[in-house]
Amino acid sequence: MTPPRAHTWGRRGHTPVIRVRGRSRRRTSIAALCCYKPGEKSRLIHRPRPHLRLKGARKSFSWQDYRDLLVRAHIQLDGPIVVVWDNLNTHLATGLKRYEADHDWLTTVRLPPYAPDLNPVEAVWSLVRRAMANTAFDTSDDLDRTLRRELRRIQLRPHLVDGCLTATGLALSPPTPP
Repeated sequence: MTPPRAHTWGRRGHTPVIRVRGRSRRRTSIAALCCYKPGEKSRLIHRPRPHLRLKGARKSFSWQDYRDLLVRAHIQLDGPIVVVWDNLNTHLATGLKRYEADHDWLTTVRLPPYAPDLNPVEAVWSLVRRAMANTAFDTSDDLDRTLRRELRRIQLRPHLVDGCLTATGLALSPPTPP
């Protein structure tokens, strides 16, 4: 719940101090897919998942959570999906690889080892963080509500999702052979 920092309108040399409560026992993970199809509006599909900070409890998405997100996207998009994964260890899990191999509607492509500049979802997180800068949340529910509101704002503006792809320099269609 530590707030992100951004520039302030305070006087130079007088840094404003914001009191933040102690650690929360909750953690929120969010996975998102930027969906592009030539000739159609771009879409953002996301899934938040709250976690309790209990001893031995999982603190992030499991491969089953990513599988469920892919199934949800397949149902919403009503067609085959090409997923471009980064090299997060959960994306490389054997269970997820097995699921990918068993379903012909799902094709996966891997990004190079450290290439956040080629991942459009990183630009989505940048937009969300920018909207939440200089905000101290009172409760974890306030944080969840703000995250959902910002993601919904991006969902309703397909040009923002298009801009995330444009920032990567990647193209939707393969280049034509010479």
